[in-house]
Parts: sequence; structure tokens; C-alpha cells
Amino acid sequence: MINYDLTKIKALFFDVDGVLSAETVVLHPNGEPMRTVNIKDGYALQLAVKCGLHIAIITGGKTEAVRKRYEGLGIKDVCLGAAVKTKEYNELLQKYQLKPEEVLYMGDDIPDYEVLRLVGLPCCPADAAPEIKAICTYISHKNGGYGCGRDIVEQVLKAQGKWMSHEESFGW
Repeated sequence: MINYDLTKIKALFFDVDGVLSAETVVLHPNGEPMRTVNIKDGYALQLAVKCGLHIAIITGGKTEAVRKRYEGLGIKDVCLGAAVKTKEYNELLQKYQLKPEEVLYMGDDIPDYEVLRLVGLPCCPADAAPEIKAICTYISHKNGGYGCGRDIVEQVLKAQGKWMSHEESFGW
């Protein structure tokens, strides 16, 4: 259970590798990293977009397949190649006029540390690095790439009365 008022959350930002995809990356023969994604995470993310939440991806990865996947779910803010994630985080706050307490970020490793320290609700998957777990308000019971995104999105939407209560939930 999350010890935070989820009704305040207006935006959910996610890392990809180790959060929305498993921590193992398969290398294609051409050298491009290939990732797996969780279908239930995808469903929850597209539903959150339809319900009016600001969803963003902030990743150090540069693979266009990642952009294509998340833009296909309706996510407009897919920030690839984010070397210093606080830059993209601050740009998103300005773009949507958000306060830090209105933002949830889910990350799993050291590159996420500084952003996690800035947001109102820092979250991570069950298999996150110990340094990340130490600063997170919520640690999902699910590992990265295996439903931790769905876990947190579902909790936010339920708290806001948006889970299974709109036509968007059923695709009508």
C-alpha cells in the first residue's frame, strides 16, 4: 500500500530499461538493443493517457523502437537519450505547469536517482538497485518488465476513481 495521496498525481514518468522492460537486453546481430515489454503495462499506460494523466518516458536509451512503442500507446512525451534525466523532468514540469508533488516517477537504477529525489512520489520495481529502493516511497511487488508499471498506474487510477469507470477502460 502506498503512503501518499494518489489523488494529487497528475503525471507519471517512467524509465524504460529495468522498469517497463526487463533488465536484460538482447542484442540484435546489427548491434541494436532489443527489449521486451509487458502488455499489461501497455494497457495501463494507454488508459492513463485516455483518462487525462500526463505520461512521459525518460530514458537514456536511444532506440527508435522504444519511441514507436510508447507513442503508439498515445504517449506524446518520449524522451530518448536522456543523459541527465533532471533536464527532461524540469522541462516536463514547465510544459505542463506541474508541481513536484503532482508527479510520480518510477526508476530502477543510479541514472534515476536525482529525478527520484525531486518528485513527489518516487517509485521503483521490486528488483531495483538498493540505492534506489532506499529513497523510494513505494516499491512495487513486481519486477521491472513484469508488471510494475501496471501496478502503479492501476493504483493511481483506482484512487482517482478512473479504473474500470470510463468507456476508455473497455475500449468503447
